Amino acid sequence: MEDFFGTNIDLSELTEKAISLVMTYTPKLLLAILTLVVGLWLVNRFVNLLDHRLGKKDPTLNKFLCGLISAVLKVMLLISVASMIGIETTSFIAVVGAAGLAIGLALQGSLANFAGGVLILIFKPFKVGDTIEAEGHLGSVSEIQILYTVLNTFDNKRIVIPNGSLSNATLINVSVYDKRRCDMTFGIGYDDDIDKAKKVLQRLFEEDERSLTDPAPRICVGGLGDNSVDLMFRPWVATDDLWPYYWDMQEKVKKAFDEEGISIPYPQRDVHLYKTSDD
Repeated sequence: MEDFFGTNIDLSELTEKAISLVMTYTPKLLLAILTLVVGLWLVNRFVNLLDHRLGKKDPTLNKFLCGLISAVLKVMLLISVASMIGIETTSFIAVVGAAGLAIGLALQGSLANFAGGVLILIFKPFKVGDTIEAEGHLGSVSEIQILYTVLNTFDNKRIVIPNGSLSNATLINVSVYDKRRCDMTFGIGYDDDIDKAKKVLQRLFEEDERSLTDPAPRICVGGLGDNSVDLMFRPWVATDDLWPYYWDMQEKVKKAFDEEGISIPYPQRDVHLYKTSDD
């Protein structure tokens, strides 16, 4: 038989070569597919087991480490499967290395986030469950991933912040200590009794079970404003009680001042009119 160019083609020889190739590579291909499927199942099973075990001991390190190990094991599995098919692993690794270099140059920001995640896990400025204020956001740390940290805000929003930014910026961790000072300022009129107002604040402090006596609260005049004498009220409470205590005390102070006849002035201006006589 002749092809388009007039060359003789031996169909039997081609058939034999095709059958030989099929017989040679089909078992390897099937074994490689089986290895890939079983390997992915084992990797996922191992990562889930690690996630379960490590999650109880260190939730902060959990997500980061599991994601990194999963990626490394899957790359190693793909290299092994490629070698089973007959692909030269040295060339394959070289190609992967070159591709990795190119991707690394293109994704410098992601590499910075990865390095930031490593620094966060090493120095632990915060952990999962802490409440932090960073990049203009306040929320509870839900996850520390390879590249990003996830915050859940108190109004039920999900915020994703790059680890690179967190590791290089100033952040406030409000969950480090078990007690915090609740800073409040209340204004009273210039004609009101300062000592009486202080006694009211001291009584409200003692009546609330959430108030801590160590350190002792601070009640003093913080400033003389245009319309009021500003009293600084600085009690200490447990960290978890801070905001409920603050909101409750605002209402209690207003009601107590009203009962004691202590005014809370609002901005006002005294206008003086002068009448001049015409010449």
